[in-house]
Amino acid sequence: MTNPTPSALPAPELAVVVPVKDEAENILPLIAEIDAALAGRIAHEIVYVDDGSGDATPGRLAEARQRFPQLRVIRHSESCGQSAAVATGVRAARAPWIATLDGDGQNDPADIPALMERARAAEAPVLVAGQRVKRRDSGLKRLSSRLANGVRNALLKDGVPDTGCGLKVFRRDDFLALPYFDHIHRFLPALMIRLGRRVVLVPVNHRPRTRGVSKYGVLNRVFVGITDILGVRWLQRRYRRPGSITEA
Repeated sequence: MTNPTPSALPAPELAVVVPVKDEAENILPLIAEIDAALAGRIAHEIVYVDDGSGDATPGRLAEARQRFPQLRVIRHSESCGQSAAVATGVRAARAPWIATLDGDGQNDPADIPALMERARAAEAPVLVAGQRVKRRDSGLKRLSSRLANGVRNALLKDGVPDTGCGLKVFRRDDFLALPYFDHIHRFLPALMIRLGRRVVLVPVNHRPRTRGVSKYGVLNRVFVGITDILGVRWLQRRYRRPGSITEA
């Protein structure tokens, strides 16, 4: 029996958007985990955005599409960065809710239902952000992340101790209302607060990277982000949100 086409599946409530670049070894295991976590619980689609990979990632994604009918694959002809890949996936999504997930296998897809439950239960629009309780990274990576988060929090005052966790759930329309720029994925809590949304933090599992190579180091976590932080700070100060909008 052939798998149903995506158009024949139930309308998805949630789109899991996964940006990847050169993650061939992680493709099939992670998609299987996402499907196992959501199948029979949440009507979903899985949107992978291949950000110009130069390894076997496209082939692994083609193989995965034969096994998982809810998988959709979008490819950038050249690498544009993680934020661009996330934005491409959100725009392409058919679901009203978005869950983002890093493609390196360190985020646990089993945490997605809990984040989605918190988002559904909220009385007002929210961003539900995963918080890595126990980081499974090298000491240098944890140090660079701590420095970057400290600088960001001191200037933006978003109250989030760690924005680096890829697990987040939010409304598609809310994301599309944000001003887009490169590295926006690092500043979603501050930008959602600017939009009038509440940020809810949920403890999540974090796993060691067992396949592939990290794309981030000290310099692109701390120093490259300072310009972006100042830009987000400017956006915060220049935004005015009306208390209510009514049509006369």
